Amino acid sequence: MELSYFLRQASKRERAEVAVVCSDSVSYLYQLAGKHRYASALMATRLEAQTRAVAAGSDGRLATVRRETLVRHPEIFDRRDYRLRVVEERP
Repeated sequence: MELSYFLRQASKRERAEVAVVCSDSVSYLYQLAGKHRYASALMATRLEAQTRAVAAGSDGRLATVRRETLVRHPEIFDRRDYRLRVVEERP
């Protein structure tokens, strides 16, 4: 599910839950949804986990927002593993 669709379908309380747990505001979530800003890898992981928790309590109305849709370069994630993939080692 895209973040913009998630925010449209979520209630005001659900949007606030996602924003508070991720230490951001609801307006920042709208900036991410509109692709005016991109989330860091850590923020995208937090958002995915929190939207999963909120979606679990919505009786099928909401779905999890995948973190690949929130970052500028989605290839940094490996879907089989929840950790970030290291592309190259730096000295």
